[in-house]
Order: sequence, then C-alpha cells, then structure tokens
Amino acid sequence: MPLRIELDRDKRTPLTTQIYHAIRGAIENGRLTPGAKLPSWRDLAAQLGVSRGTVRVAYERLMDEQFAIGIGPAGTRVAERPPRTSILERTPEATPLPELFHDFGTPPLPFQMGVPSQDAFPFKLWSRVLSRASREASAVPVTYPDPRGEPELRKEIAAYLAIARGFHCKPSQVFITAGFSGALGLAIRALQLEGKEAWMEDPGFPLTRTALGLARMNVSGVRVDAEGLDVADGVRRAPDAALAVVTPGQQAPLGMTMSLPRRLALLAWARRSGAWIVEDDYLSELQLQGRAAPALGSLDEHGRVLHIGTFSKTISPALRLGFLVTPPELVSRFGDVAACLAPAPTAVVQRAVAEFLREGHYLRHLRRMKRIYRAQREALVQCLGELASDSVKVETTAGLAVVTFVPPSVSDIDIALRALPFGLAPTPLSPWSVRSPPLHGLLLGVTNINETRLTADCRRLVELTRQAS
Repeated sequence: MPLRIELDRDKRTPLTTQIYHAIRGAIENGRLTPGAKLPSWRDLAAQLGVSRGTVRVAYERLMDEQFAIGIGPAGTRVAERPPRTSILERTPEATPLPELFHDFGTPPLPFQMGVPSQDAFPFKLWSRVLSRASREASAVPVTYPDPRGEPELRKEIAAYLAIARGFHCKPSQVFITAGFSGALGLAIRALQLEGKEAWMEDPGFPLTRTALGLARMNVSGVRVDAEGLDVADGVRRAPDAALAVVTPGQQAPLGMTMSLPRRLALLAWARRSGAWIVEDDYLSELQLQGRAAPALGSLDEHGRVLHIGTFSKTISPALRLGFLVTPPELVSRFGDVAACLAPAPTAVVQRAVAEFLREGHYLRHLRRMKRIYRAQREALVQCLGELASDSVKVETTAGLAVVTFVPPSVSDIDIALRALPFGLAPTPLSPWSVRSPPLHGLLLGVTNINETRLTADCRRLVELTRQAS
C-alpha cells in the first residue's frame, strides 16, 4: 500500500480513529486511487501492532462513509469518488454587493449606514429582557411554534402601528418575518409575482432591486422628485406592472416624504390595474424633523398595500426581525405560504421584542435615539460646511444619513473602497440608480460617528475625494 501510517499511542485519539483518518486522507489527496486494494485486516494489524478488531472498525467506518467498498474474497478496495477539490476549489469567497457591504459580523465604522448607534443602545436592559424571554421560551410545551409569529408580538405590533403610524390593523394581519428581505420574499411568493413587471424608485435600495430580479421580475426604475415617486412616469415606463415597491415615509436614499396627491395617485393606479404596493416603512419611525406622515397603508381602502417594517435600524440588524401587514382578504393565503415556505424566526427574539414594546421601552428608546441622531447629524453637516470643499458638497439630509454629491467624473465606489483602510465606511450612491448616468455621491450615516474625531474623519474623506478627481 503506497502510504505509511504512523500511530501515536500517547494521544487521546483512539487508534481506530487514527487509522481511519490516515487512510481517508490518502484517498482524498490521491495517494490511494479508486480501485486500489487495501491490506487485509490481518496484514495491516500485524504491520501496525494492533488487534484485527481495531483495523476492522476503521475499515467499517470507511465503508459506511463510502470511501471504501468490501468485495468479499477480493478484499477491500478504494471506492470510486469524484475528486474532493472539484467543488471546493470552484467556490469563491464573495460578499453580496461589495459596494454596500464591506464586511459582516464586525463593529460598525463611522459613516456606515443601516446600523443603529452602538454606544447609545441600552444593552443592560435588552440583556435582561432577552434573558427573561429565553427562560420563558424554555418553559413552554415542546411543540411547533406559530409560523405566522408569536401572538403577543403580533398584538404589540398592531398596537404600535395604530399609535405611531396611524395604521389600524388586526393582529391576524401581522406576519413576523426574517427582516425586510423575508417579508418581501413572502409577499412575492404569496401574490405569485414571479416573472411579472415591477416599479421601483430610482434611486432605490439595490438589494430590493436584486431581490426582484432574482424573482425573475422585470424591474423598471421610476424617477422620484421632491414629492416622491412619480406615478405618471411609472405608467409611461411600465403600464402593465403588477407591483410597486416604495418608501413613502422617507425615500431611500434621498429622504423626501411622498406627498398626499402622489399617495392617492399611487393607490388609484393600483386599484385600476389590480396591482400591489409594497410599502417599505424605511426609517419612518425615526423622523428627525417634524412629525412622521401616517403610513401609506392607512389610506388604503381597497386592500392593495402590503406594509413592511423591521427592527433593524431601531434595535439591531442582528435580530433579523421584521413584519408584514397584509390586507384582511389575504390573511389565509399568506398564512399558508408562511407555514410552508417562510415561517417566523425563533420565538425567543420575538418574545423579547414583544416585552420591549409592551413595557414602553421601545418608544422611550426611539425618543432618545432621535435626540442623539439629530445632534450628530447637525455636527456632521456643520463640519462638512466648515471644510468648504468643492469636491464634497452636502446636498441634503435624509433620515439617518447626509447625502453628498461628487462630480460625475469621480467614482464614488472607488472613494468608498479607499476609505475602508482608514476606518471609514461611506456608502456610494451610484449603485442605487437604474438610470444612466447615475447620481454620484456618498451617503454618510450619522448613527456611529465619533464627534471627537469627526473633523479628522471629514478631512480624510475630502482628501480621498480630491485624490479620486
């Protein structure tokens, strides 16, 4: 046999396991080729100075895992297997949309979007709530949880929407999902929208556009202006669209609120066309100036709006927790799809969020965050203004970000990538656009800026932009 097995009797690893790993390794790296005959139990046992039973158990494990095959009097041979590296070597390490996500599972960087403040989050309170929810969940009967979501959380969300978003619904209309993406996937499946046409705001969230494309939907970018989505432009571009995905509360990423005439026009279009509207309630509960407009769903009298919200930007994106509110007529259909294809996430997190809402912690947390974010946004705008740079111009404030424009000849993606080694994570604006030429700029999140180093960070960003010009 073209291999040498070295046994270490001082190891805690059983001799049988050492023999198994040695032969399996030889098979996987090609030293033992398919069809090669292995020594008999007696011969290998004598060679290694172990009992025949020790070798037999190792061989039986190799045969159980289909690395070897026993062929009676002809002995034991190496099984025919595809090369181990045929799949592994072809699998690249890839980050989805690297222009938007530089890394996962790491602390957020200054200017990074979509992540709430790490310093201001009530970790001790949340830890107590989560521990209590874990104990309660461990005491419930061992059975399948409701795939639509924990009843208590659905009840609390319905109550919250009535107070904060002017949107009245029953708990039965609320479905708990794995974040916004889980809610959008549930909607596409339940409404059977695969392969149809869709409107999406231009500019609009790239992951939403990618998700619709993966559902084989033909996506038309519909322009936005000071009043939000231009319904007339959507009708011209895609008159047969079956879906419109909008962010009416605070448009992502430019920040305007959809006007009442546009909202009514969008609802009228959906009613006439038999189309559906997905309302992505992006940041609406975190309106930093004035009072947030009621949800689009609060105006829906014909059951065409599906309202989606999450706790990603208010509590933590690590929860992967969102919710979808359907018209009453669709409750049964969505319940079936949720049960079979998209059940709600773990009950422990749901119970914790339900208590966070019920005890008033959530609304108090939001009020505190608004004060902090407002002050940090003003500090960022002031700092950029004092630098008086022609290369980075503040265009507007949009929710939890400051929108800056750069010259069209400058690659905002390149600036964002070059900022990462300096510990900065601005988001490039151009990937949010469908039309050509796209808007060029940087979205600067305000939630995790450090005011003690803000001036240095802004100056570094301006320098990187000048270098890219």
